[in-house]
Amino acid sequence: MKAHLRKIRISPKKANLVAGIVRGKKVNDALAILKFMPKKGADILYKVIHSAALNAKNNFKQSIDDLFITQILVTKGPTYKRSIPISRGRVHPIGKRTSHITVEVGLADGSKPKVPVKEEKVETPKKKEVKKETSKKSVTKKKTEKKLPVKKTGKKSNKKG
Repeated sequence: MKAHLRKIRISPKKANLVAGIVRGKKVNDALAILKFMPKKGADILYKVIHSAALNAKNNFKQSIDDLFITQILVTKGPTYKRSIPISRGRVHPIGKRTSHITVEVGLADGSKPKVPVKEEKVETPKKKEVKKETSKKSVTKKKTEKKLPVKKTGKKSNKKG
C-alpha cells in the first residue's frame, strides 16, 4: 500500500521537515495534523498519504482507521537550473529543487495484507437461440461497370536528355 509523488516542486529539506512530524502515526491523526499545518509541504504530504490510504482501502479492502504510516521517504529529484541577471552583464545561478515522495501505509503489527484473489466465474451453458427467417427477400441491384477502351500506341519513344 504505497503512493508515490515524483518531481514535486519543493526542496527535499522542507518536505522532510514536515514528513518527520507524521512518521509512525495513525493515518487519520496524520491527516488531521497536516490539514491545519501552515507549511507548503503539509498540503503535498496530505495528498500523498490520503492516496496511499485510499489505495489500501480499494485494493486490499483495509479499514483506514486501522492503518499506520510505516514509511515516508523523501528523496532528491532533479534540480531545474535557472539564473538571475545581475550587474555588468553577469548572472547568478539558481537551483530550483524537486523531490520524490514515497509513502507506505500498513497495519500496526507490521504485517502486510494479502492481495485479494479474484474469484473465477463459472460459465453456465447458454441456450441456443433460434433465429426466425423473414419472408421478405432482399433485393440487390448489381451495378454494371463500363470498361473503357485501352489505347495502344505502336511506337515507343526513346528520348535522351
